[in-house]
Amino acid sequence: QVQLVESGGGLVQPGGSLRLSCAASGFSFSSHPMSWVRQAPGKGLEWVSNINSGGGTTYYADSVKGRFTISRDNAKNTLSLQMNSLKPEDTAVYYCALAACSGYVCSKSRGYWGQGTQVTVSS
Repeated sequence: QVQLVESGGGLVQPGGSLRLSCAASGFSFSSHPMSWVRQAPGKGLEWVSNINSGGGTTYYADSVKGRFTISRDNAKNTLSLQMNSLKPEDTAVYYCALAACSGYVCSKSRGYWGQGTQVTVSS
């Protein structure tokens, strides 16, 4: 079955960097677009970024554009999110998701989700 396992979260100071990874299995990873979605404490889901199946086309939310970079390694079935210049408002649980978003709208009742990894940006 489909499995998505995120890693790489943690506590970082404002201005710092983190790299999140998502190990995918149970489906043809190289054939599917993938997404990163986050959920801040007490708030709803926020779409962060998409990448097409080949990795050549990417999309970002305005809130992270220029600071975050999504990428994928289809040989290793791995999705990544490089996060630079982190801000306190980036604090959230970050999810790797498959077929869970329609445009910029994502739902936990759709597709497949990992368990999430906590990112906390604080001094």
